[in-house]
Amino acid sequence: MIVVVDNRELVTSGYQSLFGREGVSAAGFQAEDFREWVETAPDADISAVEAFLLGDFDDRAICPRFIRSRSKAPLIALSDSRNLDGTLDLFAAGVDDVVAKPVHVKEILARVGAIRRREAIEQARTVVGEISVYQDGRDAEVAGKPMALPRRERRILEYLVANRGRRVSKQQLFSAIYGIFDENVEENVIESHISKLRKKLKMRLGYDPVSSKRYLGYGIGVD
Repeated sequence: MIVVVDNRELVTSGYQSLFGREGVSAAGFQAEDFREWVETAPDADISAVEAFLLGDFDDRAICPRFIRSRSKAPLIALSDSRNLDGTLDLFAAGVDDVVAKPVHVKEILARVGAIRRREAIEQARTVVGEISVYQDGRDAEVAGKPMALPRRERRILEYLVANRGRRVSKQQLFSAIYGIFDENVEENVIESHISKLRKKLKMRLGYDPVSSKRYLGYGIGVD
């Protein structure tokens, strides 16, 4: 469901009709009723909202704050005119996109999809200092650039980042990389993988981000 907020009934009803033609349900609210609905609606109703489409009305800039208290759905503001200062103010207020009218509902839906994809990418990323690790198959980024690593070294880096802030033992790393039932590989091979990984990270960063202490193990983001 798309929620459209505008004080002009012609606008809200028009968008409801246009979204309906695309097979997407929409609900229209006047600005004065919208905040009360957001703050009092059942969670099930709020979670059904795929995006909020904010028309041009007074106090629009405060909407992102109370919407975000209930929902993470994309917020798209509609602009009646191309005004740089106004656009920047809306982004600063917390909207995800600003679209100048007239705009086709297919474009609005495409923008909603793009925002959701960006959010999914961000959720799949874990950052520790200058290292970013992704869970969607992409190479890790080190110092702002992708770093292609052999599979074992890549898995070690992912495991260390996932356990950032605490140390993991060589046995834990071995189990994570090779599995707990693999008896055909020497546990000490982990030391070789870690050594190669640390050298590559140091060459890129200028320092070694992996800390190691005897008997305690390895860690990223630990003293």
